[in-house]
Amino acid sequence: MSALKKAKGFKKSKSGTYLTMATTAFGAFGVAKQIKKARAENDTLRLIDATVSAVAIVTGLAVLYRELKRLGDDDVLLG
Repeated sequence: MSALKKAKGFKKSKSGTYLTMATTAFGAFGVAKQIKKARAENDTLRLIDATVSAVAIVTGLAVLYRELKRLGDDDVLLG
């Protein structure tokens, strides 16, 4: 398998899924900061926006976790 095909398959590998989960979870720090700022300013609209973003992050992580379980042993990069 060529290196280019391995690189294209990275997103569908366990390693790629772990990396995607990490970057998605890292977005939670920004959302937490947004929630804290919205509460301090008593801004309901921003608080709702941050809450929806937090729910999107949780949902995204759940989908990625399901994909990780689905990958199982047939990892693309391991051949």
